Amino acid sequence: MKVSESKSLNIKEWSPEDRPREKLLLKGTSSLSDAELIAILIGSGTANASAVEVAKKILAAGQNNLHELAKLGVKDLMKIKGIGEAKAITIVAALELGRRRREVDATEKPKIGSSKDAYEMLRGELIDLPHEEFWVLLLNRANRVIKKRRISEGGVSGTVADPKLIYKMALEDLASAVVVAHNHPSGNLQPSQNDIDLTKKLKEAGKFLEVQLLDHLIVAGTKYFSFADEGFL
Repeated sequence: MKVSESKSLNIKEWSPEDRPREKLLLKGTSSLSDAELIAILIGSGTANASAVEVAKKILAAGQNNLHELAKLGVKDLMKIKGIGEAKAITIVAALELGRRRREVDATEKPKIGSSKDAYEMLRGELIDLPHEEFWVLLLNRANRVIKKRRISEGGVSGTVADPKLIYKMALEDLASAVVVAHNHPSGNLQPSQNDIDLTKKLKEAGKFLEVQLLDHLIVAGTKYFSFADEGFL
């Protein structure tokens, strides 16, 4: 006996292991097809098509290729029956997250094993500036860079670096160590008394918070001064 169209399209009447959400819970994400994963994103179909069938139309719009699908924008997806702006945005956002994950996986985070490594990571930010800036490298337990952040920007003769702000950033990103750096536009590599005092404060604060200060660099053109190399740390 032929099953009516409305009966076949009612996803709630499918066997639990055939419904995308339930199938994911029962068998894991790897058991789902691309269409079933997209069906979970869009949540529902139309009066005449299940979420999975709509998802298949979405895949077809991308030539059944996720890379091609990722090239489609919100307006492109909204041309498909059953896909409004909210569903289109959800699909675009999910594909963008996938792209970012591949980008992170493909690029191994650089490791800081010396003052030269830290200088190479920061030189592009500091060597040609006409004013002072203060930067920090946030590192994980393996001394690999989590993030590179600018702390402050000042004038020709100085900038202010707040230890509370530096360690707030470190704690937010679960950093285990930090390297700080600032530039001297004058070209003078020697640390000022303020530089020395700040380094001491950062070192003590790092001990208390269990986030080690590995180094403080002063960058002057293509040269740099390392507090660690010079025995200040």
